[in-house]
Amino acid sequence: MPTISCFYGIVIVMYPNDHNPPHVHAITQEHNATFLISTGELSEGDFPPKGRKMVKEFILINQKELEDMWESKEYVKLPPIE
Repeated sequence: MPTISCFYGIVIVMYPNDHNPPHVHAITQEHNATFLISTGELSEGDFPPKGRKMVKEFILINQKELEDMWESKEYVKLPPIE
């Protein structure tokens, strides 16, 4: 599972050959959820509200790069949000 970014204890990963719709996984010690690349919204799992906001912000800032990674399966590290 390629790690795309890490910030505030949240690890953002993308699994090769994962199911549609395009999404990322956000993982902490206690939570694991998927977020849609198209909107940044939580699609599966449970995540605390503050973490949801940060993951959505990260996705919207990097939306084009994440879409490209989903399509190409070529993963790169992206800078964390601050």
